Amino acid sequence: MFLTNWGQRAETLLNELAACSEPGPGVTRLPFTPEHRAALEVLKAAMENAGLKVSLDAAGTLVGRREGPPGSKTFLMGSHQDSVREGGAYDGIMGVVLSLLALEKLCQEDEELPFAVEVLAFADEEGVRFPTALIGSRVLAGSFDPSVLDMRDGQGITLHDAMVSFGLDPVAISALCRDPDDVIGFLETHIEQGPFLEREGEAIGVVTAICGIERHQVEITGETGHAGTLPMKGRRDALVGAAEVVSEVDRLGQQTSDLRATVGALTFEPNVVNAVPRKVKLTAELRSPSDEIRCNSGLALHGFARELASQRNLTIKTQKTYSQMAQPCDRDLSRRLTQAATTVGQQGLALPSGATHDASAMADLCPITMLFVRCREGVSHKPEEYASPEDMALAVSSLSKFLRSV
Repeated sequence: MFLTNWGQRAETLLNELAACSEPGPGVTRLPFTPEHRAALEVLKAAMENAGLKVSLDAAGTLVGRREGPPGSKTFLMGSHQDSVREGGAYDGIMGVVLSLLALEKLCQEDEELPFAVEVLAFADEEGVRFPTALIGSRVLAGSFDPSVLDMRDGQGITLHDAMVSFGLDPVAISALCRDPDDVIGFLETHIEQGPFLEREGEAIGVVTAICGIERHQVEITGETGHAGTLPMKGRRDALVGAAEVVSEVDRLGQQTSDLRATVGALTFEPNVVNAVPRKVKLTAELRSPSDEIRCNSGLALHGFARELASQRNLTIKTQKTYSQMAQPCDRDLSRRLTQAATTVGQQGLALPSGATHDASAMADLCPITMLFVRCREGVSHKPEEYASPEDMALAVSSLSKFLRSV
């Protein structure tokens, strides 16, 4: 009997998909573009080769369906096809490829399932072209906000017009919402985007939860003056205050278990070499699989800002500008996924996801679970992103075994 090298198959297919990119380093494949169309053609052929019936829904999600017995429910798998600018060849799209290969493996083995399975290639998870994200998954989950169709990209094209030009019908989006009673669950496979699995010497791991996120805008106002004549004592230097806020955010992240804390954006005025900074604006982002830890850390940051304002005679305004709840993965589905991982020689290590995924939106529809695949040096969103054929082969085997257990 001919034995398929599933890891090599995955790598070959991912290399072909990586060529569906704008010119330049790495992979740049934005939604509703010629590069998106080229990727769909590659995926369509691969899905059909796996014995799936292929269609494109009104939100731009490519759906490959394997029918089950009459009246049976459906299990959903997949991830997103789009990339960041100058990203890698694995983020998102690998989850689509490994899912369809797992179904092809079952087909080769004449394995019947008591339910239907759909592999989903969502159009836009990254939110790079338009200031929104998770379009396809939110549509299926019934949480899509139609107002985002009026959002524009950098060229002034609305999301609505981009979809129409792509041959889609945005009016039909509302009809795509799935009935939760017809869906068993959703499994997303993704590169880890971190170093944990590599450090542990494991090819794959099972996600416990998708971290919740909140963002805080901090505006610090002091008083400017000539850098050479304004005495140091009594200065109301907004940037010095901001430095303490940045240090406090880092301290929270360093000393609080299961918390990631980052200041990623900062601007200040007047931003000249010989003047004391008058005003600073910065954004602090907090992520945690525990909503309690995340919320308490946000409150602590606001409290620190109040004390700092008093100590340094500054005016500090803090505002929580964004909040997304953590999404725990379903215990039963994750248990089955862990068992599948152990049957292929892995420990079934458990770890949280610090990044947002389509699964976080699909949680509004059905139980979710996620499989992480080791990526070299934890690199993601860069051309150097890489998962080995050997690791991907183990993931394909785990996915097929998981489906047998559902």
